[in-house]
Amino acid sequence: MQAGRALALLWCVAARVVRCLRLMFARLGSLPVTDPMERYLTSDHINLQMQVRRFAEEAIAPVARELDETAEFPWENTKRMAEMGLLGVPIPKEFGGLGLDYLSYALVVEELAKFDASHSITVSAHTTLGTSPILAFGTEEQKRRFLPPLASGEVLGGFGLTEPGAGSDSGGTRTRAVREGSNYRINGSKIFITHAGVGEIFVATAVTDPGAGTRGISSFIVCKPTVDLERAERVGWGHRADLPFSEGVSAGEKEDKMGWRASDTRELLFQDVLVPEDHLLGEEGRGFINFMKTLDAGRIGVGALSLGLAAGAFQCALKYVNQREQFGKKVWDFQQVQFRLSDMATEIEAGRHLVYHAAWLKDRGAPFSKEAAMAKLYCSELAMRATLDAIQVMGGAGYTSDYPVERMMRDAKICEIGEGTSEIQRLVIGRHLVAELMTDPIVETSKAGSREAAVVETS
Repeated sequence: MQAGRALALLWCVAARVVRCLRLMFARLGSLPVTDPMERYLTSDHINLQMQVRRFAEEAIAPVARELDETAEFPWENTKRMAEMGLLGVPIPKEFGGLGLDYLSYALVVEELAKFDASHSITVSAHTTLGTSPILAFGTEEQKRRFLPPLASGEVLGGFGLTEPGAGSDSGGTRTRAVREGSNYRINGSKIFITHAGVGEIFVATAVTDPGAGTRGISSFIVCKPTVDLERAERVGWGHRADLPFSEGVSAGEKEDKMGWRASDTRELLFQDVLVPEDHLLGEEGRGFINFMKTLDAGRIGVGALSLGLAAGAFQCALKYVNQREQFGKKVWDFQQVQFRLSDMATEIEAGRHLVYHAAWLKDRGAPFSKEAAMAKLYCSELAMRATLDAIQVMGGAGYTSDYPVERMMRDAKICEIGEGTSEIQRLVIGRHLVAELMTDPIVETSKAGSREAAVVETS
């Protein structure tokens, strides 16, 4: 008995020593104290998460259902997001942004998507598609002129890439830009463009050398006024009269979509649009390469949005099954329900690691294209699985608009399509895997050893 007590005491002392060592190493940055996500998240990240969550609970959750039903763009809330700095999170302060890292941006997109994907894609498309190409490839003059109104959120930006004949095959661009002295004349059209109506600053691609294939595609900064000047004036946001608007740029009718219904999606039309040569973004013929780099970063944003949808649906289902009773007990008490929600929680945690890791790599200037594609692929398909599972465990209630999971399911589907379909993501990942195999020093050493062995056997 005495030996048992001594052993128990020794065990308690050892456990305390281990806890102290873990705390010490954690403070040195070697081990997490409690949450594994502390590997990625600082207190500033967590404070930003909480700030966005409070805003979403207060301003987005009460109106998300109505905005989905009416397909109305959230003017007032977008203005509030601009005032919070959420439309310029990773943009340097010198250009009007918050100057935070890319992981901070991913966290904002994720938190917003837990409540409404339309609000989340407004931030995501504006930041990575409309603003980041100017930051990455623009001249100093272009940055000084166009980034401040975008980064501060005074106006919205967009990215004109997809065309009726150029979806996954974005190298099949048909919009033309012909050089005329010190200008370019652009003719063509883009489809499914986020903010084509409400936005005012766009980066658009056009063919400048038809015989050069993808090396003949260039990109341009083009401006047009918002389609709803009256609403912009009433809200006091969304229009800058001093922007260099080009005649001939117009927006089509708003698309009636299955999901992301409050997000503004339209055609962007170019009819004899004359833009000055200093609106060429990057070098002529580098448009394809540059927008591929833009899409790499954008996939982190869509991965984060998808992750938020999955997490939002999971939380809704978890609360419901702990309140709803069937057969005299809570729905949660049924083992199959616990198993389904446990799988959802595990997959969400895995997706969170993928998204945060891709953002972490980007922030450190490391290659991240493969990791971004993995995060986007996994989380977009996870969003569909999680939202469908949430509806299933909630039964008939989940199928109604009384709960947000049916809207989340409709919002999730486009995540498997936009910014590269799941099939395109698998192609991107596959190409990286092959490229890594060809340059793997272990594989090369193994090949060399095999060749030496073959020589010995045949000699």
